[in-house]
Amino acid sequence: MYYLKAEASFDAAHFLANYNGKCRNIHGHHWLVQVRVCGEALQTDAQECGMLVDFSTLKKALKSVVTPLDHTLIYQTGTLRDKTLEALEEEDFSLTAVSFRPTAENFAQYFYTRMQELGYQVAEATVYETPNNCASYTGEG
Repeated sequence: MYYLKAEASFDAAHFLANYNGKCRNIHGHHWLVQVRVCGEALQTDAQECGMLVDFSTLKKALKSVVTPLDHTLIYQTGTLRDKTLEALEEEDFSLTAVSFRPTAENFAQYFYTRMQELGYQVAEATVYETPNNCASYTGEG
């Protein structure tokens, strides 16, 4: 089995609704996303001969998934009052609603799934919320 890993990063704010601790407040991170793809056979055509996938193609795909989250406030749908959303939108802030609690664990699954939807055989997605803390998702079990 061959494995390739690519990474991309984004800066974004989030908060954890109904959390009893500091993370219940809006705060930001420099998120680092690593995606490891796999396959049993290498390409044989002239351009990609000897490659599982061209790194530039893999990096471009990952960037296309990560970039929409850059410099946004990521929030779980239903966790902000309508008045709050209206005020933020009136200020022209970039907002991104997600259907899940925006934790590193859930983001790992999110990026895993998004890359699969783009046609990659994903072995693992890892999301660093800080340089020392990360969560991974493999789709196993």
